[in-house]
Amino acid sequence: MDLDAVRTFVTAADAGRFQEAAVELAVTQQAVSKRIAALERTLGVRLFTRTPRGAELTIDGQAFLPHARELLRVAERAVASVRTGRRPLRVDVIASRGAATGLMRGFHRAHPGIDLDVVMLFDIESAVAAIRSGTIDASFRAVAAPGRPLPEDVESVRVLDEPLQLLTGPGHALAGARSVTLARLAGHRIWMPGIVPGTEWAAYYDDLVAEFGLTIEATGPNFGSDALLDTIADTPALATFMGEHTSLVWPAGLGLRRIPVTDPTPVYPHALLWHRDNPHPALATLRAHLATTTAGHDATGTWTPGWAIPR
Repeated sequence: MDLDAVRTFVTAADAGRFQEAAVELAVTQQAVSKRIAALERTLGVRLFTRTPRGAELTIDGQAFLPHARELLRVAERAVASVRTGRRPLRVDVIASRGAATGLMRGFHRAHPGIDLDVVMLFDIESAVAAIRSGTIDASFRAVAAPGRPLPEDVESVRVLDEPLQLLTGPGHALAGARSVTLARLAGHRIWMPGIVPGTEWAAYYDDLVAEFGLTIEATGPNFGSDALLDTIADTPALATFMGEHTSLVWPAGLGLRRIPVTDPTPVYPHALLWHRDNPHPALATLRAHLATTTAGHDATGTWTPGWAIPR
């Protein structure tokens, strides 16, 4: 159905004269008549009756008028949902309990008037494609794995270096340590079933293993964080890595330990990605917020793979 014709019908119904409707719509009276006639043909009914006083709605016209108004309201809401500056800022955070979610919660507290849509995409290819298509405005990622540079139209800035911690159950040999060096982890089994080959986090842990001779196992199905915590708590031979800002709560009875890793401290480099031509005003606000609230990078005593540095 032609929305211009529907809008013309509503305007003419409110004005009571085709001539006044033409003035309000900035078109000719002939154009108004043609639009109304086309709409009548589409509907198969007469909408107006011409009278000496102007144009009066027929019974069918009176029945159609409230629906026509609703059509125009729905169309306006549809346009507003994608109009830059009026639609929510859409941001990919990868996981609901990760560091990126914490950053976005901080942004929302600082700017409660900005509408947000938070989504969770799986891999960097999906995120970059969504950024380039305009499906999302930004994504938190570890930039790109080796050999897969970002497209020229996608910008990135490093926003958070998140230290890794060792998570053990109460029976693990390192459970009583206040901190543990990377060298001391050699020979211990670190179980991380959430690692998926080809992802940027898989590339990160591949480099960590190659650099420090660690044993990281990704075997078995990934049943989620609750199952991971239960297994770590019950298996003295297993430990896992967890980001310092990962928000997980577990029952006190599990006896889990979060132990800082040092000498050096491996940090996961979170970056914000966006399209260079994205005009959403809230995107600039988010970037400014992150620039002022996140810590410096490449601090002394930390390690991150070289490929994670944004270009």
